[in-house]
Amino acid sequence: MVAIPVEERPLDESPIHTVDLPDTPQRDSAIAASSWIEAPEELLHLGDDIGTGPARYLRRIGPWLLWRSGPPRGADARYWVALATDLDRQFTFHLFPDGTGEGAGPTGEVHDRFRAWKEDLRDNGEV
Repeated sequence: MVAIPVEERPLDESPIHTVDLPDTPQRDSAIAASSWIEAPEELLHLGDDIGTGPARYLRRIGPWLLWRSGPPRGADARYWVALATDLDRQFTFHLFPDGTGEGAGPTGEVHDRFRAWKEDLRDNGEV
């Protein structure tokens, strides 16, 4: 299977449950937040205030489910995670067009680098 560039992957709007969300990125399509049966309201409106459109599922980081509204680079984007076992435990990271960002992780620390935010998630997942 040939990987399609992330910004060109068509949205898959087939209904899907939490347990069926894949561990790794899909290379030929993107799962729409609106198709996730258990999707919290916060995710369904993730990019409303910055005009980035519907969120797409990216992958799991340990027990965390990672979604993004907006492009992967060069413009505003917002990332959202929640524990797969407790969807009320959620965090966001706002990535700005210049590559800087801001978001608190599970330790309560506010990060200005996306990589540091993801490392906080990786190192502080609850099982």
